Amino acid sequence: QVQLVQSGGGLVQPGGSLRLSCVISGFTNNNVAVNWYRQAPPKEREMVAAISSTASIINYSDSVKGRFTISRDNAKNTVYLQMNSLKPEDTAVYYCNVHYDDMTYWGKGALVTVSS
Repeated sequence: QVQLVQSGGGLVQPGGSLRLSCVISGFTNNNVAVNWYRQAPPKEREMVAAISSTASIINYSDSVKGRFTISRDNAKNTVYLQMNSLKPEDTAVYYCNVHYDDMTYWGKGALVTVSS
């Protein structure tokens, strides 16, 4: 059974930092490409970062480039999203995501609120 178990999130002041984690299990090989999405209603869900299975390919949306860092520890089957210099417009529910073998899997989401 595939699981993407998220942790992290919370309330932080503008300019602060948070780290999200996503533990991956249930794949034949858990070293799969992983994406981080966010959604702040009424906006559509948007992808903010992506990392390949070996971390050789990493991409960021323009809105977070230079402030967020995606990384992974394959020994722990965990992908991280380090978020620095947070802004109120980063407030959203953040989801980790895997698209594999024509299936799409989502974590449960973590609320990040950036407010003074």
